[in-house]
Amino acid sequence: SHGNKEVFSCRGILLAVQWFWDRGHKDITVFVPSWRKEQPRPDVLITDQHILRELEKKKIVVFTPSRRVGGKRVVCYDDRFIVRLAHESDGVVVSNDTYRDLQSERPEWKKFIEERLLMYSFVNDKY
Repeated sequence: SHGNKEVFSCRGILLAVQWFWDRGHKDITVFVPSWRKEQPRPDVLITDQHILRELEKKKIVVFTPSRRVGGKRVVCYDDRFIVRLAHESDGVVVSNDTYRDLQSERPEWKKFIEERLLMYSFVNDKY
């Protein structure tokens, strides 16, 4: 949302990570689809892509799998990665997604998502 739904803003990821880091949270994982490492196209803009590589080196960003089949990109359902890790590590999910579909997939996830989903917003560069 930092890119106002016009661009994928890697700086927004850094601002969110920094906000939690500054408050003493050190076990932070950000899931990003691996195709975000590719050269951006005019219809899929991305800014400050180098930030993703820097956060990956610090083991904060984890890229979820994707591949090309017959010239088309096939991506995994990364919401499962997010909810599963947070549930298994007794963490918090920071997202504006409500994960409604996953709430019905596993009963233990429903309560977890209801109680551990932290939604957010940006005002310019303020997280």
